[in-house]
Amino acid sequence: MNTYAARRAALLAQMRAKGGGVAVIPTAPEVMRNRDADYPYRHDSYFYYLSGFTEPEAVIVLVAGAKGQKDQSILFCREKNLEREIWDGYRYGPEAARETFGFDAAHPISALDAELPKLMANAPAMFYALGSDSKLDAQVQQWLQAVRMQARAGVTPPTAAHDVRVLLDDMRLFKDAEEIAIMKKAAAISAEAHRRAMQISRPGLREYHLEAELLHEFRRNGSQFPAYGSIVATGANACVLHYRASDAELKDGDLVLIDAGCELDSYASDITRTFPANGRFSAPQQELYELVLAAQEAAVAVTRPGMRFMDGHDAAVKVLAQGMLDTGLLDRNKVGSLDDVIAKNAYNQFYMHRTGHWLGMDVHDVGDYRDPAAPDGSKPWRTLQPGMVLTIEPGIYVRPDPAVPEKYWNIGIRIEDDALVTEGGCELITAAAPKTVAEIEAVMKR
Repeated sequence: MNTYAARRAALLAQMRAKGGGVAVIPTAPEVMRNRDADYPYRHDSYFYYLSGFTEPEAVIVLVAGAKGQKDQSILFCREKNLEREIWDGYRYGPEAARETFGFDAAHPISALDAELPKLMANAPAMFYALGSDSKLDAQVQQWLQAVRMQARAGVTPPTAAHDVRVLLDDMRLFKDAEEIAIMKKAAAISAEAHRRAMQISRPGLREYHLEAELLHEFRRNGSQFPAYGSIVATGANACVLHYRASDAELKDGDLVLIDAGCELDSYASDITRTFPANGRFSAPQQELYELVLAAQEAAVAVTRPGMRFMDGHDAAVKVLAQGMLDTGLLDRNKVGSLDDVIAKNAYNQFYMHRTGHWLGMDVHDVGDYRDPAAPDGSKPWRTLQPGMVLTIEPGIYVRPDPAVPEKYWNIGIRIEDDALVTEGGCELITAAAPKTVAEIEAVMKR
């Protein structure tokens, strides 16, 4: 059984545990950019996770049979069309797709409306992400109505509905060996891209020059896409968390913050590095940089099995908050002690985001951050387990403020790595990207 067929079998087992029924999982639609030009196509992550199939206009249907009945995995996809293949490239067609991707059956996508009412007849439940696709929502309603119209013949429609993505989210949260290998390769490509950007950086270039180097390195090494819109922010722009303009000039004495990662074979990487445009940290820049680095190290130290998802954030906040008091970013006479700073969230002036998120097929990957299986019904933060992958990304962002020492104004720093939770702790799979002050300055000097 191939990887995708095994995942479908695991999902079918979960469906049977809930009484059985029919699951419908569509891929992403093609989207027009303007006039007759499409955006580059990227399949839906849930769909790909269960199929490995990358063509548009496709739907997976899984039927978890009642006791004693056989399960079915069915693919609906585009038919072979030699004329369209001249223009758009190869299409598998249903028969080849069925054989290649291990489905029990495959039909043309045009047969969806005819086949689904048959499959839904007398099914106990629907497993479908209602509200994710308005066009398909309307089709689902039509199929249900077609089944209801057979009531006099003793046919019943599904009487329960479940969000199929909830079942898939927990599966996707734990990465298998194949997924981890891909993510490590994506991380290595992205780490090299960050190194390349550091090496070419100099005052007078513009942010988009560095972005071009990132994209070149991604594609040169086989990445299909950036995992997300790259952030290249110099000077005060680094204090804008989701900065997008990427056209400012790099100036002598400014820092450059780059948040960028490639996608490889449908899996994301996510790295942030901050470095001086001229290759040398100033004393205030280094002071805050090493504070953020210490905060990340504190978070890494508690990222291990048995710890909670938020433990890393709490550890980083403690280091950052103490540093804000020590540097004078926060006035002790106004904000009080370290405990006061944390209790009142006073650190939010300079650090306003969480220290990490799940990572996988999506850069902000699926998976519950709260423990859904707490015996007492409470919702504590999720316990970390081997196979989970998350980012660790503390930062500090200092906007001009008369109450803040001027030497720190317009310094924005974030340090982000991707952490694989292992049996004994965690592995930073992006560690090849230069990170310490000494490493960064040495790379840039060369």
